[in-house]
Amino acid sequence: MTAVDGLTDSTEVVEMEDVPSQFYVEKHSWDGLRDIIHSSRKYSGMIANKAPHDFQFVQKNDESGPHSHRLYYLGMSYGSRENSLLYSEIPKKIRKEALLVLSWKQMLDHFQATPHQGAYSREEELLRERKRLGAFGITSYDYHAQTGLFLFQASNSLFYCQDGGNNGFISAPMKPVEIKTQCSGTRMDPKISPGEPNFIAFINNNDLWLANIKSGEERRLTFCHKGLDNVKEDPKSAGVATFVIQEEFDRFTGYWWSPSAVEDSDGGKILHLLYEEVDETEVEIIHVPSPALEERKADAYRYPRTGSKNPQTTLKLAEIKTNNQGKIMSIQDKELVLPFTSLFPGAEYIARAGWTSDGKYGWAALLDRSQKRLQLVLLPPALFIPITDDPAQRQENLEAVPEDVHPYIVYEETTDIWINVHDIFYPFVQTSEDDFSFIWVNESKTGFSHLYKITSTLRPGCYQCEWRDLEGDFKCAIKEEVTLTSGEWEVLARHGSKIWVNEASKLVYFQGTRDTPLEHHLYVVSYQSPGDVVRLTKPGFSHSCSISKNFDMFVSHYSNVSTPPCVHVYKLTASEGDPLHMVPEFWASMMEAPGDYKSPEIFDFPGKSGFQLYGMVYKPHNLQPGKKHPTVLFVYGGPQVQLVNNSFKGMKYLRLNTLASLGYAVVVIDGRGSCQRGLEFEGALKNKMGQVEIEDQVEGLQYVSERFNFVDLSRVAIHGWSYGGFLSLMGLIQRPNVFKVAIAGAPVTVWMAYDTGYTERYMDTPENNPQGYEEGSVALHVDKLPSEPNRLLILHGFLDENVHFFHTNFLVSQIIRAGKPYQLQVYPNERHSIRCPESGEHYEIMLLHFLQQYL
Repeated sequence: MTAVDGLTDSTEVVEMEDVPSQFYVEKHSWDGLRDIIHSSRKYSGMIANKAPHDFQFVQKNDESGPHSHRLYYLGMSYGSRENSLLYSEIPKKIRKEALLVLSWKQMLDHFQATPHQGAYSREEELLRERKRLGAFGITSYDYHAQTGLFLFQASNSLFYCQDGGNNGFISAPMKPVEIKTQCSGTRMDPKISPGEPNFIAFINNNDLWLANIKSGEERRLTFCHKGLDNVKEDPKSAGVATFVIQEEFDRFTGYWWSPSAVEDSDGGKILHLLYEEVDETEVEIIHVPSPALEERKADAYRYPRTGSKNPQTTLKLAEIKTNNQGKIMSIQDKELVLPFTSLFPGAEYIARAGWTSDGKYGWAALLDRSQKRLQLVLLPPALFIPITDDPAQRQENLEAVPEDVHPYIVYEETTDIWINVHDIFYPFVQTSEDDFSFIWVNESKTGFSHLYKITSTLRPGCYQCEWRDLEGDFKCAIKEEVTLTSGEWEVLARHGSKIWVNEASKLVYFQGTRDTPLEHHLYVVSYQSPGDVVRLTKPGFSHSCSISKNFDMFVSHYSNVSTPPCVHVYKLTASEGDPLHMVPEFWASMMEAPGDYKSPEIFDFPGKSGFQLYGMVYKPHNLQPGKKHPTVLFVYGGPQVQLVNNSFKGMKYLRLNTLASLGYAVVVIDGRGSCQRGLEFEGALKNKMGQVEIEDQVEGLQYVSERFNFVDLSRVAIHGWSYGGFLSLMGLIQRPNVFKVAIAGAPVTVWMAYDTGYTERYMDTPENNPQGYEEGSVALHVDKLPSEPNRLLILHGFLDENVHFFHTNFLVSQIIRAGKPYQLQVYPNERHSIRCPESGEHYEIMLLHFLQQYL
């Protein structure tokens, strides 16, 4: 029997007994709902997560002083509405009986970081969309430990300030120095050169630039972009991550400084910048209405639809020579000895790149188009030759490359499902010319993300072949692969996750879900003699941690469903005989949890799929015995997201609490396809998005109705945004007898119109999987929508450049053709995320109004 049959049966049984009376939510006027939203937003402002983040521990070497570390971070100090650079002093000694709350000190003196009236440039606005940034002010910074140099973007400009390093520490706020420029347009993605910190690089108008912050010298490094208004005529960029790479692979930069500078014979230095050059000539152009509506024009974007051409990409090297005064003497642009596609046939995406810690090699993680094969490659700088238009000179440059110089494929990973790109790669400094050791995360080997210490032998498998013959096999033999962690749980490796490697004690610190898939904890394991995995954070909470450089302290931002975030600093002390089994000691607090909060209850149940499924329910605040309450199923349901875990459900979920306060039961379920449960669980969606998710959601509703007798299965609404919007539509199409209403926000309605990187990872190409695309596209199944009015509300931002408004446009045209009823709410000035407070408020009122009228 299907889950729907189960639902119908249970309803019939209830009807034969004493029918409990239904609870009806009080109907409010539009203005009444507005008042409710105002007060809930005021409450959420008090409970708002303004926690510090992006921590940087700097040890104080002054033995006589009272403080051991200075901790830098981004955060919102009391009364502020924007992120700023802050710091706290961590004392060497504490009174154990008293809770020490560290004061947040301003690094910058009366500094306005947000552009005037929040007027971000188009590039900044789009980057904020890709990073899902809601906060204003300083949202990231680069830091150079030796000199204490901070570099950041703010107020439509670049700034730096200095604290710590060889110059000692300041004790009062300082005025940051603005970095002047001759450039027009916004300077983006600034980074300090680790080998020569007076130099910074940045992106301007899709090209790489270099500046000396002390002398003011500024030079353009690349000349890819012509600066034309016409997107069609200006398809190239250097150092910039494309839309798909940012949105679907979480890589937000396209260039990487070498960590060290080479000393030149005349006292100067040679600096290297590895960068990605992109040519989007063959990528389709789409038009999205411009935010400046009064101009009545559209913005043009390069957007590769699934099955269409991706950008062509390669890696290049900029070599900068300076004299002993730090003046730029020459800049040389270098290209690979052979075209990228010849060296790495089948590589479609440069998913990650960087340098080994000694600067001996550049490296890149390359994915094929199907995202089932990943290669980790090393690139010696000598593999790049000066770019020239003269064929004779090019041949001369080629012949100057030593015969033993070639790329090395030090690791390869393949899967039948897909590869989730991650951020964990720790290369050790080479101790032997032939061996290269590193720590890596592999998910496809066991189906769960785990740590491995790998040693590869740096010889190509086909050593007698020269790279010039195009027949060289650059794949290295794996000499040793040591499993550091194992089991049916995950090492956290995506979305900027880190590991911390203590080479002195041979320990690696990482975050994972070993105790429960609902909590993130900090763990430590030996990479020399793997065995015990020791948890360092307290259970009952989910933690996000950052460790000091000398591994003696860590800071944890933690919470659970009923406790808003706390931020605590812990001291780590290990016994000399057993460095692994250390006991963290609470040291100081940076933030305590505010206020009272009615938390959801987490539950789990065995799904018919064979997996244990997790969910949470927000009980109606005015719960009355024997009354059945209207129920809202809040859904996302797609890959890379986990909604149900033991962490505080912050700003995004406070509207669910508002629904519960009005008398709704709110249910959230993570079915197959959601993350951190292993590749088989997430991979249940492979080639069939939209075909399995609703089953798990309906099973969860069935379970909740049996366990909590206040759920009214005759009055269930399904609501979500993005993938959740897609599933809201799918729910109403597949199970109209289960879902009375659907409220779909920014839904993908036809997979043929979504991008390559995401859609092909999960659905293959339309050519290879026509049935999956047809069955999974809601716009092609509108005939199955109910014919009763007031059961469907669609919401969408008109300027959405991710899930284009085309999706809703096409859906609505199909609905009209099928003669079905619908309601539509457009947000003219919003993109994929609703950012404007007035729009956000209107959306919440609209949601409440629709539910109270029609559920």
